[in-house]
Amino acid sequence: MNKTIAGVLLVVMLSGCSGLSTRQKNAATGAAIGGVAGAVLTGGSSFGTVGGAAIGGVIGHGVDSAGKRK
Repeated sequence: MNKTIAGVLLVVMLSGCSGLSTRQKNAATGAAIGGVAGAVLTGGSSFGTVGGAAIGGVIGHGVDSAGKRK
């Protein structure tokens, strides 16, 4: 049940990103994935979740820049 709720919330959250630039979408997606990964790797620690979201957001923001350099 929790996975279903999380999936629905993710879809709703990402559907609200239609007016964002590609870089902003990448940063938001990276932050979401990083937050989940941080929570999983640290056993649900708030510090791990926030840290993962911050790192994921930075990486997601840089993905667009890296793709344009090629």
